[in-house]
Amino acid sequence: MTAKNVMELFRLDGRRAVVTGAARGLGRTIAEALAQAGANVVIASRTLSDCQAVAEEIAASTGRRTWAFVVDVANSSEIKRFAEEVSSVFGPVDILVNNAGINIRGAAEELSEADWDAVIATNLKAPFLCARAFGPAMCERGWGRIINIGSILSAVGLPGRAPYASSKAGLLNLTRVLALEWGKKGVTVNAICPGPFATDMNKQLLSDPAQYEAFVEKIPMGRWGELHEIAGAAVFLASDAASFITGSALFVDGGWTAQ
Repeated sequence: MTAKNVMELFRLDGRRAVVTGAARGLGRTIAEALAQAGANVVIASRTLSDCQAVAEEIAASTGRRTWAFVVDVANSSEIKRFAEEVSSVFGPVDILVNNAGINIRGAAEELSEADWDAVIATNLKAPFLCARAFGPAMCERGWGRIINIGSILSAVGLPGRAPYASSKAGLLNLTRVLALEWGKKGVTVNAICPGPFATDMNKQLLSDPAQYEAFVEKIPMGRWGELHEIAGAAVFLASDAASFITGSALFVDGGWTAQ
């Protein structure tokens, strides 16, 4: 068999990708990057109008086919409906990016049970439900990519982040388990673990100079990440260039976790 040119390995032409939480921030950036690499993309979040606007913009800029779907990824019946609708309208899904996430900050003794449940449901249960909804069909076809968006808090802790850090640490081990279960079936499962990026989730930190500088001091590169700097990692793990990588975590954190 003739080997492909290395750059061709990164192409996603003809692939179909689903990105949750894709209406803004890292999710939107990842969705656009996959489309730029050739994939057709489903933009999914809880607000249909936002998804539609992003889908239209990505389609216009890349020429790829895009669809907007509304879904609450923490609700199992919603996920079932979503998966059925996507498969009917979009066709078989090749790439799933579990990006949707929330963060509720506070000292452990101040956080409520409802706070804990909300974060765990969105950040950990939802990726499990989505992987369970789309992964088996990938296994049947013998090719698939699942990318879970973790965090530096998948590996380290910070005060005031008990639910978030617990959910992201759990997500990393879910990634490993699914990789073990589906590896022989042609489906890779990996995690991208970003450091601080200027997203809506981090507005609280961005608007507080002291907190912002405290984070910068922990980053060897001396700055926060820019949204476009997540794109290459996502395209790589979604492509044939990463065909022998599974159960791994790619830290895109400016060196934070190297310390």
